[in-house]
Amino acid sequence: MVRFLALAALLVVLVLVVRSVVAAFMAGVRSGARPGGPRHALRDELVKDPVCQTYVPRRSATTRTAGSVTHYFCSPACADKFKPSS
Repeated sequence: MVRFLALAALLVVLVLVVRSVVAAFMAGVRSGARPGGPRHALRDELVKDPVCQTYVPRRSATTRTAGSVTHYFCSPACADKFKPSS
């Protein structure tokens, strides 16, 4: 009887711990939290180089502005090859 009560108590504690871990995980998912950084880290999205068609992180891309449009490039060499359309 004592073993049954101890096992039941252990099971209740285990269920409560798992439930709180799952609740914390789901709260992070709902709020948009990402491992390794705050939510504003999403701004560092991938942008497509119009010359070689590769994707680079916006923060490390080479930029050129043509008129009011900013173009993002993987390297200065690709930026030099770019000819904006009229």
